Amino acid sequence: MKVLIKSVMNLFRKIYNCIRTFFWTRVIKIQCKSCGRQLRVNGKSKVTGNTVLGNHVNFNGLKIEGEGKVLIGDYFHSGQECLIITSNHNYDKGEAIPYDDTNIHKNVTIGNFVWIGTRVLILGGVTIGDGAIIQAGSVVTSDIPSMAIAGGAPAKIFKERDKKHFQKLLEEKKYH
Repeated sequence: MKVLIKSVMNLFRKIYNCIRTFFWTRVIKIQCKSCGRQLRVNGKSKVTGNTVLGNHVNFNGLKIEGEGKVLIGDYFHSGQECLIITSNHNYDKGEAIPYDDTNIHKNVTIGNFVWIGTRVLILGGVTIGDGAIIQAGSVVTSDIPSMAIAGGAPAKIFKERDKKHFQKLLEEKKYH
């Protein structure tokens, strides 16, 4: 009896996950400016009308806030609870303190084959190059070059990917 109950629960869990993925994928397709092939959204996510998504993009809970443009390349993967912020208040030469009513918008560009871990925060004006990996819990405040592995707050490069191995996998079209 316990085995039967466990099997039924697993079946319900799979059905729920399929429905949830279908729902959030549909929501993101409606919200974004454009979307490539085979988008998969596995958890609650939000993008803006200034978001352009490449092919085979995979969100596991990503939220984009602000009015800046966000370009995400092919085969992008996010962890859970990630946030991209593209707008900020004018605090530097504004007409009031701590800030005025002016918003400053900065774009974010994320290359192909980028993986950002859980709870990563990316601020406006940042470019993350192809093949880069951002460690979970990081705050990205400046550009991260292609093939770099970065982490921390603010994110700093601490390693590079094996370029020969990466190129070999690209040539063999072994994508996830």
